[in-house]
Amino acid sequence: MTNKITISPASGTWVIRAGGAVIAESAKALELREGDYPAMIYFPRDDVAMAFLEATDHSTVCPYKGDASYFSIIAKSGPIENAVWSYEKPIAGIEDIAGYLAFYPDRTTLEQV
Repeated sequence: MTNKITISPASGTWVIRAGGAVIAESAKALELREGDYPAMIYFPRDDVAMAFLEATDHSTVCPYKGDASYFSIIAKSGPIENAVWSYEKPIAGIEDIAGYLAFYPDRTTLEQV
């Protein structure tokens, strides 16, 4: 796998659903491609219903993007643990995703509308 990362505007409008609610909707999302991994859509924080998110103590480190912080989604059916991540201060060259949020595809539903 190559570790080359590209970030570009995601075309169209993107929606995240979880626990029966729309958590995010944006026409200003970014698409991040990293090597052979599937593309990830990153949402600007202003387009995310932050009232549904709760910061957690979980964190990870990616040698190509930096330190990630995590959020759980607070849904009516119960919390969806660490379903969202953000690089608040990504490493040089990846600054475009600073403060944007990405959602695990196995815990949420991503739709292009």
